[in-house]
Amino acid sequence: MTQAIRFHETGGPEVLRYEDVEVGEPGAGEVRVQVEAIGLNRAEAMFRSGAYLEDPKLPAGIGYEGAGIVEAVGADVTGVAAGDAVSVIPAFSMNDYSFYAERAIVPAHAVTPRPRGLDAVQASAVWMPFLTAYGALIEIGELAAGDAVIIPAASSSVGLAAIEIANRVGAISIAATRTSAKVDELKKAGAAHVIATEEQDLAAEVMRITDNAGARVVFDPVAGSGVETLVDAMAPAGILFVYGALSGEPTPFPLIKGLNKALTMRGYTLFEVIGDPERFARGKRFVTDGLEAGDFTATVSRTFGFAEMVEAHRYMESNQQFGKIVVTVP
Repeated sequence: MTQAIRFHETGGPEVLRYEDVEVGEPGAGEVRVQVEAIGLNRAEAMFRSGAYLEDPKLPAGIGYEGAGIVEAVGADVTGVAAGDAVSVIPAFSMNDYSFYAERAIVPAHAVTPRPRGLDAVQASAVWMPFLTAYGALIEIGELAAGDAVIIPAASSSVGLAAIEIANRVGAISIAATRTSAKVDELKKAGAAHVIATEEQDLAAEVMRITDNAGARVVFDPVAGSGVETLVDAMAPAGILFVYGALSGEPTPFPLIKGLNKALTMRGYTLFEVIGDPERFARGKRFVTDGLEAGDFTATVSRTFGFAEMVEAHRYMESNQQFGKIVVTVP
C-alpha cells in the first residue's frame, strides 16, 4: 500500500484527498517509481476542476510530472533499471496513470534518466516547461536568430523556458507581464525586453523594439480578448500559438487584421511533441543540450511538502509564483 492523492468530485483544491492505494507490480512497458518530488502544472488544476482537455474519470488520480528512483520495471522496458534516478515527463493521460503519490506506476516512455547535475526538485521543474516551449517555438514555429517572440505570462515556468530557448537560438525575447512587479526578475531571467501590459501599450512597445517590423511569433497561454492586442504587435505572416486558456474568455480570431497580415493562429499542446516519437526524441536532446551548456535552468518558485498539496494548489491558482512549484515527498 502507498499513499496517493485522488479526488471524487471536481472542484477547488479542497477536493483533493489522501488515500491508501495498492500499487502492485509494473506491467509490460511500465515502471514503478518511488516518488521524490512532484512538479505542479496548471493542467492538473484544470483537470481537478473539470476544465481540462479531458474529463476526469471519478474517482480520479492526478499528476504527471516529477522525479524519483526506479523500484521495478516491467517486461520489454529498456533504458532504465531499478535504482536509477529518473524524471517523469507528462506523456500520458491522468485518467490512465497518476503521479501524486509516494509510489507510482507510469509508462516507460514517460521515464527518462535524470539530467546530470540536477537534484530531484530541479529535475521536476524542467521537462514540461522546456518541452512545451520547444515544440511550439522550435519544431513548429522554427524560431531563429533575429526573430522577435512575444511571451505573455512570462513568469510562468513555460514562459521562463521560452525566454531561455529564444536566447539560445538568438531570437529577441519580449516578455509580457501584467504589472511592473516582476519586471526586474524577468530581466534577470534573461528577457531581452519586458512589457507591463497594464501599464504600457504592448503593441506600441513591440513596434518600438522591432523598428515597426512586429513580432513573427507569439506564444500565448492567456487567450481571450487579449489576442486582439497581440495581433496588433505581430509581423506579417506571423504565427500566434495559443497553448492555454488562463483568461477563461472566448477567444476570437481577429479576422480583418488576420487577413491583412496573413497571420496564422493555432492551438497547441505539449502532446503534439509527446505524441510524435521523433519530435519527442529531438525535444529531449534539445533540452538536455541546453541544460548541459548552462543555457537552461530549473527555476523553482517554491516547494511544499506532500502533506501540503491542497495549499500548493491554492498557491498555484494565486498566480504569485515565478517559475515552477514543486512538492517534495518524504
